[in-house]
Amino acid sequence: TEQERTLFFDFLPVDLGSIRGFKTRFHLYTVPGQVYYNASRRLILKGVDGIVFVADSQGERMDANIEAMQNLYENMAQHGYDLTKIPFAIQYNKRDLPNAAPVGELQSALNPGWPQDEPAKQKVTPDPNREGEYLVSQQDGQWIERAPYFEAVALTGEGVFDTLKAISKSVVKTLG
Repeated sequence: TEQERTLFFDFLPVDLGSIRGFKTRFHLYTVPGQVYYNASRRLILKGVDGIVFVADSQGERMDANIEAMQNLYENMAQHGYDLTKIPFAIQYNKRDLPNAAPVGELQSALNPGWPQDEPAKQKVTPDPNREGEYLVSQQDGQWIERAPYFEAVALTGEGVFDTLKAISKSVVKTLG
């Protein structure tokens, strides 16, 4: 659109050839974040194998990010999906802007984690993308799991392919 925003959705088919003897093809969809397009987002989420939530790092967009994240959880629940059980990552976009919120604030608001009650998953799990950070850790006696996150600048491509590579690996791992 004139504001360079997604109007309905973008679709990109990606053929990866053979992985473990299976022909592998990803269908990548981007959907608009505006609440106005909720029906489109809900429809496209049906049958999803993995999700990347792209948040706008600008501090003044925090409320909209929180609303969009809550909407994602609601839409997933309507389809019978538990976002904590499928491949899910968060990308903090526009990290190059001077008004970008600190990653810690974004994490607190959008990726505080969820209780991990499965004994097999209750182990300290380092974040492979960030030294000294953990995807699963124990806090105040409770095991907490967080979604992996990536910093990005979409205009230059920085962090975009790292995010795509990570979510793709996670999807292939869960299907294999």
